[in-house]
Amino acid sequence: MNGQEGSSATTKPVPPRREEFLVHVYDQMFNDINTHILVVWQSVGVLVSAFAILALTEKQVITLDIAASLIVLIAAWLIGHLYDASYWYNRNLVIIANIERQFLTQSDLREVQYYFGKHRKKGSMIMHLKIQYALALGIGFIVLVFHFLTRIARGIGSPWSTFDPIRSLPYAVLLLAVIAILRLKSNRDAAYAEFLQNSPGKDVDTTGVSFGVGHPTEQH
Repeated sequence: MNGQEGSSATTKPVPPRREEFLVHVYDQMFNDINTHILVVWQSVGVLVSAFAILALTEKQVITLDIAASLIVLIAAWLIGHLYDASYWYNRNLVIIANIERQFLTQSDLREVQYYFGKHRKKGSMIMHLKIQYALALGIGFIVLVFHFLTRIARGIGSPWSTFDPIRSLPYAVLLLAVIAILRLKSNRDAAYAEFLQNSPGKDVDTTGVSFGVGHPTEQH
């Protein structure tokens, strides 16, 4: 008994197989994608609820200038999240494709799916995120047009001495937001390009396979 116990105590655990590890990573990448998509939907709810801010102007809690600035800021905040979510989606899809290349063959490009053949191009955004991107732009645009017609257009032609600087606040916020979003987009694009350069995956012969709208690559 003592000899058996000693032998059992010194037995090393068997390390997991490479295939099992890759499958686990594969599943986790899909979970991460779903997590980022869910966070964006929650952000849309926050964006839509921002219209409650306009109700505060009727109660004279805040001015229309402040309300419009806040809504522009929230719209920009959502767009920033969309770019970040798009980066994580594309990055995780690269990892997923690289793992699929460990198991799938060239014939599987037609027999299973062709997405693993080439990686998505830099800056590409899935339609789900594009729709929400358009929503953020649309709400920001409508609010700014309403503010311009209400607070700016009526004062055109009046003496500069009557101009209230606070009226320009929404447009100052817009300018800063555009700069911040462009910097964020540049950062996410650079991070994705770096990932592709360092982890391109196994080469796959994609002769005869057409990539385009369904799966945009660098050549399209």
